[in-house]
Order: sequence, then structure tokens, then C-alpha cells
Amino acid sequence: MTTTPVDAAPTDPATLDADLRHHDAPRGDDAAVLTTGEAMDPAPAELVAVRAPRPVPSLLGRTRHLPLRTVFNVRDLGGYRTVDGRVTRWRRVLRADGLHNADDGDVTALATLGLRTVVDLRTPGEVDERGQAPAERFGARYLHLPVLREIWSADQLEGTDDVVAFLTARYVEMLDEGTPALTAALELIASDAHLPLVFHCSAGKDRTGVLAALVLELVGVDRGVIAHDYGLSRSGVTAMRAWVRANHPEALDAMNDQPAAFFACPPAAMRAFLAHLEREHGGARGWARAAGVGDDVLDELSHRLLEPT
Repeated sequence: MTTTPVDAAPTDPATLDADLRHHDAPRGDDAAVLTTGEAMDPAPAELVAVRAPRPVPSLLGRTRHLPLRTVFNVRDLGGYRTVDGRVTRWRRVLRADGLHNADDGDVTALATLGLRTVVDLRTPGEVDERGQAPAERFGARYLHLPVLREIWSADQLEGTDDVVAFLTARYVEMLDEGTPALTAALELIASDAHLPLVFHCSAGKDRTGVLAALVLELVGVDRGVIAHDYGLSRSGVTAMRAWVRANHPEALDAMNDQPAAFFACPPAAMRAFLAHLEREHGGARGWARAAGVGDDVLDELSHRLLEPT
């Protein structure tokens, strides 16, 4: 089987900055429906300045991609318009990659968000090997809700080079294996006592992407917008690879040896996953109900995450 590296990161910061801005920018029909009230996001330029000292960034305001130094895929789920014209609230729920990697400056910046809950979706083995997010330093409670028992293996790609099919199949599997974690996370997000809340995995695109998709569809965000949000992880992966190249070049070969699918986030995979969700479960609400999430929780989810009408 032949795989092609995804997001081969340029070493030149200006080139990388341009690449990140290109992939974060709404395109086509998405530009009209994606967000409301969102400031132009300065995050990518900050992300690549990994070796230059800088002050702790402000995370206040309406920016989707938060400009952190050692965590690369922290994004706000606010500002998305629903199909009935409402808007998701800013700084209530965030999605992220490995918060356990946050340096002191990033911890200080994250603490300004007033986070109450950090939900870790990684496997027990990942937590044992790499440690927990320093939630207490954010002023938050740490909860471990593993979606998978084990991380993916390259052996699962044997016989296919179809990245979209591979990712879609893994996301569908998460609905079954990860039901307890996903439903528990939805119940937390529906509770005002746990907000603001951030959930994360390692790269912030797969387990985090599935939970983000469920949350956004449950509150009424269009599936095309959900797929676009998923695809925004590409800039985070690109920035992570650039940081590794600059700061831990000895680890770059091991990263490049990983299958391309492990770094990919094609919106087509999320669209296929959402189509499966609709076909097999009647959408996210049908899946959640069948998994034991009550209508009261689903109603509270919308109440907590959408701007008042």
C-alpha cells in the first residue's frame, strides 16, 4: 500500500502562515453561512512563532482558532449559525488537541477563559504515557472519558488507500465503542455548572471531531458547516508539524512514518459520517436518544449553547 504524506509543513514561517490562513478562510457557499460576529483570526501567525518569546496572548473576543504556543488546534464552537437562524454562543464550548502539552504561557492564557471542565477523550494508555492536562491550573475540573480503548494501528489500513473511507469507518465505530464517553460528554455540555468546557484528544480532529459534530448537529448547525469546522483541523496539524520540525526534529521521521490518514481531515469524511448518522439513526438526535440521552438533556444543550432569541 502506498500513502502520501498529508500537510507536509513548510519550514518558512511566512509560507506556513499563508497556508494556514488559506485553509482557515471560509470558501464558496460556506462564507455566507459559517459564522456570525467572528473577528478575523490572527492565530496562524502566532502559532508558527514557536521559538520567539512573546507575551501571553489574549483569548478574549470572537476568534475561532486560539493563538497558543504549544497547543495547536484549540477552537471555539461559537459563532455558527443554525438552520433556523440562531447562533452558537462564543466561549461556552471549545475543542482542542493535546492540552497536556500546554506550556506555562499557554496555561496562563487558558486560565483567562474561566474554564470549569476539561474532558479528556484519549485512551488510558495515552494518559499514562503523556500525562493529563493541567486542569487545576486552568481552575477547572479534569474528567477522563475515553472514546477508544486503544489508539489506531497502521494495520487497520491494510488493503485500502482510501483515506475518506478509512476515517469514516473509524468514526462510525466510535459511535458504538465510544457511546458511554460521548453520551456522558453531551450531558456535561448540557449542564451550565460545567461550562465553559473544553474537550480534547491528541490531534483534536478524530475523537474530538466526532463529539464536536454531534454537539453541532444536536443544536441545529447545518451539516455542511459541521464538515467545514472539521476540516479546519488541517491548519492545526500543519502548525503542529512545523513546531515539531523546529523544536524536536528528532521526532519528525517517526511522525512522517505514520499513515497519511492519521493526519488527514478531509471534510468528505465528516460528510460521509453525518450521512451514516442520518441513514442509520435518523441523525444525531436519533442516535443520542437511542443511546440513552433524555430529551430534557438535548433541550438543555440547545438552551446552553445557543444565543437567546
